[in-house]
Amino acid sequence: MLLDPLDATRVAVEAHRWVWPLLLLVLCVSASGTAFSLRWDASASVVQQLQMTGQLERMTESELSEEIQSAPRKALILGLLKGVLLMPLQTLVLAALLWVCAWLFDRSAPFGRLLSAAALAMLPIALYHLVFTICAFAQPSLSEARVQDLVPSSLAVLEGLSPKMERVMRAVDFFNLWSVVLLGLGFSAATGMSRARAVVLGCVLYMMFIGVVFVGLPGIAAAKMGGAA
Repeated sequence: MLLDPLDATRVAVEAHRWVWPLLLLVLCVSASGTAFSLRWDASASVVQQLQMTGQLERMTESELSEEIQSAPRKALILGLLKGVLLMPLQTLVLAALLWVCAWLFDRSAPFGRLLSAAALAMLPIALYHLVFTICAFAQPSLSEARVQDLVPSSLAVLEGLSPKMERVMRAVDFFNLWSVVLLGLGFSAATGMSRARAVVLGCVLYMMFIGVVFVGLPGIAAAKMGGAA
């Protein structure tokens, strides 16, 4: 799939192959969450969060130490939940979105093919998390700032970017764009739409995703923080 996407995608979608790609995604995302929790130095993050909530002044040293020690355990649980529950759910939602797009463009396709297209499109994401896992275990410790650039695959590595532009450039990621192309090829194989049109459709869907996740939601959060201040 990753080496010969044109022909392999068509064969895999027509054969309704979604189980193994989904299992690989679950394993890789769970492994990256585990690697992060084992290498994460949570002290600075925990202290900053407690300062923001005003709880730091009321805590004893033993309570602070316990909070710092429990943070990686919480991160481990969240990482496993992301791999085991969130990623399969995200794949299912993506397949449902492809079904809606097929209906809008008057294209008929079995849901199994659309689910295969969605699962196969997540393979680059699984590869990213596999690379992240290897890089994380190679580090003696990790901070949250270091995690963002541990696998420098996006344009956010450019210098001199404003915070808002950095969020947008973080979306221009090699693995994400690779996933978008595979999604278009899978949709083409499932519905019979031309590859060029299907890839363009995938790009449009991804730009909508960027607008919501990387621009809209952070902007709303910033506005609420400003209003609260």
